Amino acid sequence: MAVIEYNATGRRKTSIAQVFMKPGKGNIIINDKPLTKYYPYETMKMIVQQPLNLVAVNGKYDVTVRVKGGGVTGQAGAIRHGIARALVKINSDFRTQLKKEGLLTRDPRVVERKKYGQKGARARFQFSKR
Repeated sequence: MAVIEYNATGRRKTSIAQVFMKPGKGNIIINDKPLTKYYPYETMKMIVQQPLNLVAVNGKYDVTVRVKGGGVTGQAGAIRHGIARALVKINSDFRTQLKKEGLLTRDPRVVERKKYGQKGARARFQFSKR
């Protein structure tokens, strides 16, 4: 009998995470590496596991993630968003809890582009009257 697999996509800044969840022992694999190897920092592990801990299913599903783009924090946010979306597909009752914590909302903040004639996105070159 085929195992049911749930998938979802999470995004944050320029990172995109494809999340695949299936019933299992709670293993989290990111880009073919275990969570502890991919993220040695405890804060990043907490961010990734936040939706699972919130709905108390940590250890019940195996999570496989393919993530690309962005940096460490953006990727962790994208994975969290993807896991939250996949949990809603698994059980729609989780939606209220996840929505209340803001885990289903895509964070729209991205880096503002640098404009011509300026030093940066908003910073100007120093002005001198003389």
